[in-house]
Amino acid sequence: MRKCLMGLALGALFACSAQAQVETVVVTGERAGYGGGDAPGVTVVERADHLVTKVRVTCDTRDAQRRKDELRQTLKDMIAEAKRTNSISLSIGDDILYEFKESSIDKIMTADVRSDTSNAYVVIRTELSKSDTFETATQRIRDFVAHAPMNGRTEIMLEQPFNLGLMKPERYREELIAKIADDSKHLAAQFGPGYQVHVEGLQHAIQWFQSGQLDLSLYISYGLVISPSGTP
Repeated sequence: MRKCLMGLALGALFACSAQAQVETVVVTGERAGYGGGDAPGVTVVERADHLVTKVRVTCDTRDAQRRKDELRQTLKDMIAEAKRTNSISLSIGDDILYEFKESSIDKIMTADVRSDTSNAYVVIRTELSKSDTFETATQRIRDFVAHAPMNGRTEIMLEQPFNLGLMKPERYREELIAKIADDSKHLAAQFGPGYQVHVEGLQHAIQWFQSGQLDLSLYISYGLVISPSGTP
């Protein structure tokens, strides 16, 4: 009995996965490309939803209480300023982002290694349009930082790279499965009418890797077996 096993080794070395309830996931520079083997056989290429970067909001006012008050007020002003824009929003988190609200301010304020300095880390994200370039998107974030109101001796420091954000990746599952089905039928047809196709692994979560400055390739890690018709 003859079998033709087409092993689509869809490793996730540079990819991450998430469930549908996740608000936004981040594709970092460390996971920007696909490696560790053959690229996925079927992908859906989509523009990322956001360009994101994490900033350090820092204050070095000598008096401890005044320092906290200045840092807290700057964070409140940043939230208010972002709400007045059409394309900037603030988040907290690392690989998964959640909306930054005033109720979270005290939770993210931390002491620096220097005794007279306090910090808070906030993610700034800008919504991406089809006409955006990496330069136009990054400039919106830079402009927001440059014009954000800062209280006392507070500063907003752009210290980390720009990454991509993707909202609810599982919404692409139906499109991906349809493409996998079409590709599987096409491959089976190459062997003639006496062959059948069997696909495994479609229950896996959607994964992704960065395939352009603002674009992501989404895929499902699956296995494909083509065998003679009637084979169990």
